Amino acid sequence: MNLRLTLALSAIALTLVGCDMPPKKDHLVEPVALRVATFNVSMDASNYLPYDQLQAQGAQALSTALADQHPQIQAIAEIIQHVRPDILVLNEFDYLPEERGINVFMRDYLQQSQRGESPIEYPYVYLAPVNTGVASPYDLNGDGLAQGVGDDAWGFGWYPGQYGMAILSKYPIVAEQARTFQNFKWKDMPGALAPVNPHTNEPFYSADIWQEFPLSSKSHWDVPVQVGGHQLHVLVSHPTPPVFDGEEDRNGRRNFDEIRFWADYINPLLSSYIYDDQGQHGGLGEQRAFVIAGDLNASVESADNVPGAIEQLLEHPLIDARDIPTSRGGALHTPDNPLAATHTASWRKRVDYVLPSVHGMEVIQSGVFWPTPDEPKAHLVENREASSDHRLVWIDIQLK
Repeated sequence: MNLRLTLALSAIALTLVGCDMPPKKDHLVEPVALRVATFNVSMDASNYLPYDQLQAQGAQALSTALADQHPQIQAIAEIIQHVRPDILVLNEFDYLPEERGINVFMRDYLQQSQRGESPIEYPYVYLAPVNTGVASPYDLNGDGLAQGVGDDAWGFGWYPGQYGMAILSKYPIVAEQARTFQNFKWKDMPGALAPVNPHTNEPFYSADIWQEFPLSSKSHWDVPVQVGGHQLHVLVSHPTPPVFDGEEDRNGRRNFDEIRFWADYINPLLSSYIYDDQGQHGGLGEQRAFVIAGDLNASVESADNVPGAIEQLLEHPLIDARDIPTSRGGALHTPDNPLAATHTASWRKRVDYVLPSVHGMEVIQSGVFWPTPDEPKAHLVENREASSDHRLVWIDIQLK
């Protein structure tokens, strides 16, 4: 190399060193804002059939309603189109083959304008089986009859798949990394609140029943969603209502432990006992971004829940529960209740949640879709038959 070329290259190098060069961003992940929502859509057979037909015809009811352009389903779609979540958890959407259920809902309802709202598309869907309506061979409610349905199913239901769940997403779902816990046994939770006969202090369930009893009344899911360079774990469940039982409080205790499952799952120090349906042990790893979403059937106002049930999450150090979604419609629905603005169900409780992790995100804003009586779309929340007895709950988060 001659002297002139050497001096020229040296000058270029010195010039570059002196420049205010922006840092390389190859190792950085840009923040992403998105809306995550949960909605108990009441799309099970009990919203379409008389009670005495549920066992015989319930399994076909949703597919029939979808084919008939049912006005309740149109209203559900209109609400979703209006709020426009990026990731949406559905509770009480019956578990059906995709071509008879969720695909029809998306194609014929969400992708069609409802009363002037813009269509919305979700390219990614997650479905999995649930325990509701799955027959057990036992008399689970202690009435002397083993009927296999209703209270004697592993999760209350009149046919398999009733009150199912689904996730719709605009972002890719990493299905191969999803974990389900449908078959996790209640007995395998340390310190489980096993129901006890209050008159005899003996276990309410026989040893044979307790060996087989699943914790989840529907299921618990950990479904990763890839949002740009971020991975968000969507933790979904729908615990049993803490009612419709007896002095043994079997449903209240199960509800408490179904909620406790997530409190333990997100804590690496407490989750080693957990195993999934694929045989993998342990919970969520450290420093993971997550949202816990669904109808949890638990409220700080409820006397039916085992005390502290929902507080297991609301007071969890790894959950940011400071931002509470509210609505003016809820506030006006029960004007003498100071917590009414936070209610998410027509029966005056906050039971539907989207709870973000402390790690990996910031909450921008949140809300509950509940129009006041004088606002447009108030007819959509008139009653369960109009859409649902629950309200869509959403939060806007920024992943970072």
